[in-house]
Amino acid sequence: MSKSDSVILQAQGLSQVFQEGLLATPVLHDINFSLHAGERLAIVGASGSGKSTLLHLLAGLAQPSEGEVFLQGQAFASLSEAQRSQLRNQHLGFVYQFHYLLAELTALENVMLPLRIARVPAKQAQHKAQELLAAVGLAARADHKPSELSGGERQRVAIARALITEPACILADEPTGNLDSKSAEQVLALMLNLNEQFNTALLVVTHDLQLAKQLGNKIELVDGQIQRDNDANA
Repeated sequence: MSKSDSVILQAQGLSQVFQEGLLATPVLHDINFSLHAGERLAIVGASGSGKSTLLHLLAGLAQPSEGEVFLQGQAFASLSEAQRSQLRNQHLGFVYQFHYLLAELTALENVMLPLRIARVPAKQAQHKAQELLAAVGLAARADHKPSELSGGERQRVAIARALITEPACILADEPTGNLDSKSAEQVLALMLNLNEQFNTALLVVTHDLQLAKQLGNKIELVDGQIQRDNDANA
């Protein structure tokens, strides 16, 4: 995929050490890469390699021991907590292994939720949510609650919800890890199609090497360090 010159997300010299009393445990060491508009990147590694810690740092949910994370050119460390939250809500969408849909809301209401929290008028939010549910093939399931949807359908609703704020980047944490193989293939294909359609940067944290291969660019974490960086910008 051709990429824009626009750098959406950048990790610069990221290191993380967890301190407990006198015990210091290094988790990440000198992580550097950039993610451009429309680009796809997989971060792979075994359990304990530092993937989840890195994702939290990239989302501005934690502060690194050293280094900086830049989102749309702004360093998280230079912002207040409220400013970080605003920047994150404006430019990042999140898809997790578990969908985290609200059980009492319909698919349509779940997708609308980020816009309603942002105080977008209900009719406008509803129209946008209907468009996105159609884009993920669930227009006919808009009035169904999560308990009435399959695992793959629930994950597609979660993807629509992540896209509704038109984020510059989607951060996905093991997005197919809780699905059967057929549903996983469908969800991945959908994410790749939407990545192209909306030119949204896509970063997927996974231990699934087959999934990572389909994204093209890959960073492998081994004991908190980048071991291999294929085609991604470091």
